[in-house]
Amino acid sequence: MKKVITYGTFDLIHWGHIALLKRAKSFGDYLIVGLSTDEFNAIKNKKAYHSYENRKMILEAIRYVDEVIPENNWEQKINDIKSNDADVFVMGSDWDGHFDFLKEHCEVVYLPRTAGISTTKIVKELAIAK
Repeated sequence: MKKVITYGTFDLIHWGHIALLKRAKSFGDYLIVGLSTDEFNAIKNKKAYHSYENRKMILEAIRYVDEVIPENNWEQKINDIKSNDADVFVMGSDWDGHFDFLKEHCEVVYLPRTAGISTTKIVKELAIAK
């Protein structure tokens, strides 16, 4: 079985997230999503609308996702790859090059972002509409 791993906050799920998860799953048979915890988001100065538990529940309901694990810090990726026997690491192209150090542990793939949508765009448009 070929395992794929990806990471993110996955707040305010939209079709760009779904497209990323679908494309990530196409690289293997089993998709693991490392989901940023609320505590890790605070370290990153990022505030999610939904709690970790709610974001996890949403992700687990998506057919492309086989397992959700907590992302607690930047440094855990090598250990996650090893402990989950991941063959492929997938991230959006906005992270291009940042995770090349993982190539000694698995294949690293950067996927293009879905044009026209992002959580940041949704938040800005909601603020304007208010």
